[in-house]
Amino acid sequence: MTIEGLSHLGGKTEYKDDYAPEVLEAFENKHQGNDYWVTFNCPEFTSLCPITGQPDFATIHINYLPDVKMVESKALKLYLFSFRNHGAFHEDCVNIIMKDLIKLMNPRYIEVVGIFTPRGGISIYPFCNYGRKGTEYESMAKERLLRHTPQHTYK
Repeated sequence: MTIEGLSHLGGKTEYKDDYAPEVLEAFENKHQGNDYWVTFNCPEFTSLCPITGQPDFATIHINYLPDVKMVESKALKLYLFSFRNHGAFHEDCVNIIMKDLIKLMNPRYIEVVGIFTPRGGISIYPFCNYGRKGTEYESMAKERLLRHTPQHTYK
């Protein structure tokens, strides 16, 4: 079985050597009339420090409310794995991921959190979010950002 427009499912997996937003693919949401959460957790995310070249490890949490399009999970996995040899600060990684997914899907709402393992005795947990402008999701994004408390949420 194949779904129109999706090329990664059922085929040979090709891993990109560096940041590859072109591998992202979307399909039509069959429940556009419903508000519902879709959550992805990637506990094996890696990227490189752009200064030292040392690897950084994280769990990436992506939560979104879809509208017309949804991200295909294998394509998302390949996309997230493409950061493996990419040099970017933790904060850049989560913002890049969010912006690429907004471009792909135009979700009602999305948030991305990076739970990076400590390096030099410090953990960094960047959080970014977006609610579609001019809708109730814009105010939802503002409220969730202002109430975000990673020290109580992620352990």
